[in-house]
Amino acid sequence: MKKAATLILIFLSFSFTRAAEKPQVKWISFPDLQFQVFGLSFWAENAPDLYRLPKSAKSVVRKPVWNLAKSTSGGRIIFNSNCTTLAIRLQYPSLGGMKNMHTFGQSGVDLYVDDVYVRTAIPKDTTFVEFTFFSGVTKQMRRFTIYLPLYNGVKVPAIGVDEGADIQSSTPFVVDKPVVYYGSSITQGGCASHPGMSYQAILSRHLNVDFVNLGFSGNGMGEPEVAKLVASIDASCYVLDFGVNLPSADSVAKVYGPFIDIIRKTKPKTPIIAVTPIYMVYEYWKPNKVTFMRDVIRKEVARHRKAGDQNIMLVEGFELLGPDFSSAFVDGVHPNDLGMQAMAEGLQPYVAQVLHVSGKKYKLKR
Repeated sequence: MKKAATLILIFLSFSFTRAAEKPQVKWISFPDLQFQVFGLSFWAENAPDLYRLPKSAKSVVRKPVWNLAKSTSGGRIIFNSNCTTLAIRLQYPSLGGMKNMHTFGQSGVDLYVDDVYVRTAIPKDTTFVEFTFFSGVTKQMRRFTIYLPLYNGVKVPAIGVDEGADIQSSTPFVVDKPVVYYGSSITQGGCASHPGMSYQAILSRHLNVDFVNLGFSGNGMGEPEVAKLVASIDASCYVLDFGVNLPSADSVAKVYGPFIDIIRKTKPKTPIIAVTPIYMVYEYWKPNKVTFMRDVIRKEVARHRKAGDQNIMLVEGFELLGPDFSSAFVDGVHPNDLGMQAMAEGLQPYVAQVLHVSGKKYKLKR
């Protein structure tokens, strides 16, 4: 880690010492086959729109779900290049303005270089952005990952590099298929400080695995039409992190088992990790609906395992983020970056186990 940090500091020193010079940029219209898109399973149908559900689902899912599907959470553009300059053009549908999540988290477009965070492009006074991530760095082959916004949509008209840059396909993930996450606002990324800090993004870097984020803020309600879309994705593993958006434990009981059944009809052996809700700070006072939702999820997993499904696993949300770490929340419900890091670390051994992989071991210092 020290070596990586030193390299990035050297990398950035070139970038900022040359910042006053106007870089010569060759703009490449996007989409372009040189730039691979990950995390958006329906890209082939939707391109150039960076939607999380297929356009054909617009008339199938509830309107709030479709509107949230136009947010790009989990979408990434990945490539290898020896470019000495990298810039991007972005077009946003709106400037945003969430109260519990600032612009970097809601609308930011992150750049990671060899899995190390560098900079974030954001909209300011206009919905069109032209942003230079760096210029004048040393020419060597690096892996670039551009993380798209968590809670806003965006179009990418073009990506800019220097004239002499070579662009290549990115190095592959260690597993061919993505981990698919389904859930609520926390799943979508609320309230990470920037896109690369959602718990799925952190875990993806730790294990070098691809992921798809199907978190729908306030609308992770387990509808059968959404379950069918989730099941249509050829995943290495499904992580179910939903329940809290429903009004009661009884309503969770009505949808949770059928949601799993729909996945199992088409993916009978694909691992499923069912996560009970993490701690909610308002539980400090007394048990509430979330407390009882955990029991429903436990019972559903036990029922499926008793019926012979040995590829479903229960993970307790309190293991990921419990009352001993209440400072890891923004508003008593949504994790901040400390919380996202804790969730990623807590979930990592379970995902690694079902995928039969190992990864980097980071430990959050509390």
